[in-house]
Amino acid sequence: MDQNLTINDLHPCYDLNGTTYTFTGNPSVICVLAYSFLALLSVATICGNLLVTISIIYFNQLHTPTNYLILSLAVADVLVGVLVFPFSMAFSVTFCLSHEDLLCKIREGFDISLCTSSILNLCCISVDRYYAVCHPLTYRAKINVQVTVIMILTSWGVSVLIGIANIIAGYSQGTCEEMCSVDVVMANTMGPVFGFYSPALIMVCIYLKIFLVAQKQANVIQNTTCQSTRCGTTVSKMERKATKTLATVMGVFLLFMAPYFLCVVFQPLSYVPPPVPVIEALNWLTLSNSMLNPLIYAFFYKWFRFAFRLIISGKIFQGDLSNSRLF
Repeated sequence: MDQNLTINDLHPCYDLNGTTYTFTGNPSVICVLAYSFLALLSVATICGNLLVTISIIYFNQLHTPTNYLILSLAVADVLVGVLVFPFSMAFSVTFCLSHEDLLCKIREGFDISLCTSSILNLCCISVDRYYAVCHPLTYRAKINVQVTVIMILTSWGVSVLIGIANIIAGYSQGTCEEMCSVDVVMANTMGPVFGFYSPALIMVCIYLKIFLVAQKQANVIQNTTCQSTRCGTTVSKMERKATKTLATVMGVFLLFMAPYFLCVVFQPLSYVPPPVPVIEALNWLTLSNSMLNPLIYAFFYKWFRFAFRLIISGKIFQGDLSNSRLF
């Protein structure tokens, strides 16, 4: 570590006592503003994704295989706000680089597992969209509630295993001082490969295929005028809009996640490690993605906005609105 750096160059909320970090007893203005912002981000993440969760659970019209996958994604994002945000604020990357105690390992376990769960749920959603757009006639037979439940359980099971495996193998957000052990290199390489890069590549390929099929369908629709086709057009437009929305969710997710995972893979092997503030910033960038999905749904879907209003206004407590028409 460069001795010319002050503690504020590394983290504005920690004091350096010898070789260990402790949370400052006299926080600076920057520290207070940063932690106030992160606290608001945590609250927004929890509240926004709770709205999505309650909407899908409460309104019967939203009980569809696609929305069950969105529900699983929202639950992962709620847990990020409830568990990862507070742990990351109390035990930051800066702190854990010098302490590496049990609470740091718990924080890393939650972080890795919930991040992996999010991307695996998005991967399942892309498969759902593939069958909805590319194989509409067999979609309901192949993607039903039972299949969706299996996909969700598999996503969460794999996520938990990857989180545990990374902790046992010695996952490190820091740079090895002399030489990385094989376990650390494997943890920092294989974890992102199986938990991020492989699912991301699968999603990109699937959405590219969906885009090509949707373009072909649009050309067919433009060349037909029969009544039955117009009915089919309505369904096709709904499916394409859902696909566009979920592809946007995936795109934003990859945009926020990719920088951190690139850093994770290469930093243990780098001769000149990235500065700790960069690692901190990328870590928080990945976490802030969990706040965005409800905003995307609200922007694209009028029926989500309507469901949100019914929940926020408290009307769902004044009578049984579970069978309300949302769209």
